[in-house]
Amino acid sequence: MTIRDADDLLVLKGISKRYGGVKALQDVSFSCGRGRVHAVLGENGAGKSTLIKIISGVVQPDEGSMTLDGAAVHFRSPAAANEAGIVCIFQELSLMPDLTVSDNISISSPPRKFGLIDAKAQRLRAEELLATIGCEDVNPMMRIRDLPLSRRQMVEIAKALGKKPKILILDEATSALTSSDVEKVYAMLARLKAEGVAILYISHRMHEIEALADDASVFRNGRHIETFMKGARSNDEIVQLMIGREISAHFPPKPAYEIRKPLLEIRNLSWENRLHDVSLSIGRGEIVGLGGLDGQGQKELLLSLFGVLKQVKGDVLIDGVVQKLNSPIAAKSAGGGIALVPEDRKTEGLMLPMSIAENLVIASLDELSSGIFVDETKVSASVADAIKRLKIKIGSPDDAVSTLSGGNQQKVVIAKWLMTRPDVILLNDPTRGIDVGTKQEIYRLLRELADEGAAILFYSTDYDELIGSCDRVSILYDGRIISELQGDAINEKNIVAASLNIAGQKTEGGAHVGH
Repeated sequence: MTIRDADDLLVLKGISKRYGGVKALQDVSFSCGRGRVHAVLGENGAGKSTLIKIISGVVQPDEGSMTLDGAAVHFRSPAAANEAGIVCIFQELSLMPDLTVSDNISISSPPRKFGLIDAKAQRLRAEELLATIGCEDVNPMMRIRDLPLSRRQMVEIAKALGKKPKILILDEATSALTSSDVEKVYAMLARLKAEGVAILYISHRMHEIEALADDASVFRNGRHIETFMKGARSNDEIVQLMIGREISAHFPPKPAYEIRKPLLEIRNLSWENRLHDVSLSIGRGEIVGLGGLDGQGQKELLLSLFGVLKQVKGDVLIDGVVQKLNSPIAAKSAGGGIALVPEDRKTEGLMLPMSIAENLVIASLDELSSGIFVDETKVSASVADAIKRLKIKIGSPDDAVSTLSGGNQQKVVIAKWLMTRPDVILLNDPTRGIDVGTKQEIYRLLRELADEGAAILFYSTDYDELIGSCDRVSILYDGRIISELQGDAINEKNIVAASLNIAGQKTEGGAHVGH
């Protein structure tokens, strides 16, 4: 379905793609226009990623045709698509971690002088592109691996801009960004729109779609369901189109708040200049949220509890017993066990070339072994149980985990750690970049785990998740817990006030913010 035929820059007709017996796309027709932002919506596994991979030359369609600016095109490679002006920013970053920012931005076409790479011109080009997106704080000579995830994502965006796109495709490009960076991306997209660039925008953040999209297309189970203009559908209607069914309450009901005996106790935890005397307790059966602006020490707190950080000061107790958390192995065996679902599933949570089954069992091999031998019967049963419990959509457990959609990959990461049967579960923004249906499954799972007796510490950049999922919320500012909210006091106004550390601000419900 098209909306503004006269302005269509890219048109796809009858596109189909199969992976073995799985139909990733079925007879899809789709178009996008010059100077417009076209949102592509759907659950993980709906066909969005396959669509943009075909447009950008990463994979070839089995059937169908594509025209660009009225001319038939068939891209055999991403390089061919780039040459035609189609540039994609994937959720999985394409940066080379051991090269500098400058090297990465100009990796495909570095400026040259006398036949050699002109390092000075390359650095100046990187500085200019970074400044264009308001990212002057990144040093072009730093290695990518030394940058936090949000800065890497901004470098990826700068790299894409350097290719002067006619069509820019963003696949969850803001999911790792701070709120200030998101505003910079919005401004950049407005400039590109004014220049006539067509923008395909994939996001599970409905407020971003409302703010940016001129048009939206919904995909479900590999099919194009509907295209509509901005404002034509409500959020509830869009969600129903995406999942093909009525949605129940967004979050499962919380139990009545009660003071619980601590299972996990954190006493005066400090690390370098990032954490300062953090004290916190979580009872068995409780979900405690970590809030605050991004970068205030939330991630470091989770990493310290999982034994990743060295020279951490303070005490951590499980069931009243002080634990020595000097490595992830020590954390995994501390008390009833600690598990961490990390920030970046691709680089920290999964081994992408390995199979789904191998990824699922890697953390619990000790429990699945008899002596020095792995018990294959136990492995098969455990894998099947994990796939069933988390409703992971797969072809075969022997398929590479890289073949799964983002939401199903995240389920594998969560399932892997649940197979260790931990008492303490740490989650670092676990729903980033996944669809609304999968999010709801994770919310229900967290409440089930709490009801079974786990203590859960849950960091999220989404205020709605903290409000809807957590029994208490602790707000961090500059590496310190400055406020704790519970009951009716867990609301957006209070979270924002606490996150900004508005001194003396009294929150609704009686909690206080600031020093």
